[in-house]
Amino acid sequence: MKKVLVVIGPTAVGKTSLSLDLAKQFHGEIISGDSIQVYRGFDIGSAKITQEEMQGIKHHCIDILDKKEAYSVYDFQLNARKAIEEITSRNLLPILAGGTGLYIKAALYDYHFDSQNDADLKLSEEKYQKYTNEELYEILKQTDEKTAQTIHPNNRKRVIRALCIAENAPQKKSENLAAQNHQPIYDVLMIGLTMDRNLLHERINRRVEIMMEHGLKEEIEKLLSEGETFDDRAMQGIGYREWREYFEGNHTVDEVKEEIQKNSRQFAKRQMTWFKNQFDVEWFDCTHRDVTDDVKETVMRWLNRNEE
Repeated sequence: MKKVLVVIGPTAVGKTSLSLDLAKQFHGEIISGDSIQVYRGFDIGSAKITQEEMQGIKHHCIDILDKKEAYSVYDFQLNARKAIEEITSRNLLPILAGGTGLYIKAALYDYHFDSQNDADLKLSEEKYQKYTNEELYEILKQTDEKTAQTIHPNNRKRVIRALCIAENAPQKKSENLAAQNHQPIYDVLMIGLTMDRNLLHERINRRVEIMMEHGLKEEIEKLLSEGETFDDRAMQGIGYREWREYFEGNHTVDEVKEEIQKNSRQFAKRQMTWFKNQFDVEWFDCTHRDVTDDVKETVMRWLNRNEE
C-alpha cells in the first residue's frame, strides 16, 4: 500500500509549520486538506500559506479554482488521490495536512459517492430555499434521521445538501455510508496536534487579529467588487461569512472580529470531536513544548516498518 502521512488538529494549533518540517525531513510534498484554500483570492481569511512560507515545498489543492466554481467532497477526493499518485510516482512522501475532517476521510478511506446529476441537485436546492432552518431540519429528520443527527439544525447549507442527496440518490446518505467498510485505502500514519484549550483559544484569537492587520476587510471588499456574494459557497467559510452583517450596516469591524474568533473557537471544538471519533490518531500535546522531534521519530518508525 502507498504510504500517506497525515497532519491534523484544530485550527491554529500549528499544522502548517509541522507539515513543512516533515516535508523537508522526509522528502515530501503537501496536500492541503482545506475546503476554502482551493479558491483563488481567498487568502487571508482561509489562513492560506504564502509562496514565501512554502519554503520551496510543493503544495497541492491550493488555488486551483476560480471563485464561482463549484467544489464538493467528491471533487476533493479525486484531486487528493490524484496528487497522492503523482507524488508517490516521484518517490516522494505525500503529506495531507488540514482541518476539514470529511475531506480528509473521503481522500483516505473507502468513501464512495453516488454519481448524481448536478442539474437535478441544483433544482432541488432551489426548491428548498423557501423553508426556514427549523422546517428544513424537520424534513431531514423525517427523510433521513441518522444523517440529521450529524448536522447542526442551523447549518442550512448542509441540511439542504443532505435533503438533495436523499431526494436524488437511490440510497439515503446514511445508508450509503453504513454500507462502506470505513477502512483506509493507503498505509496511513495520522499525526494529531492538540494543546490546552485556553492556550489554543489565545492562538485562535491572535490569528484573527493578525488577519485583520494583514487586510482581511480589504480582501472581502475586493472579492465583492469582483462579483462575489455572501451567498456563494466560498464565502460561507469562517472568516468570510461573518462580514455580511458589516457590509449590510449591522455590525462594526470589531464585532465582526469577535464573531470570527467565536466561530473559530467553536469550529476547533467540532474538529477535535470529529477527529477523535473518526480516526485512529497518534496524538501529540504541544501545549508547553515543541513536539517536532517526537513526531519525526514516530514517522521514521512508520516509514521503516516492513510491509505485512
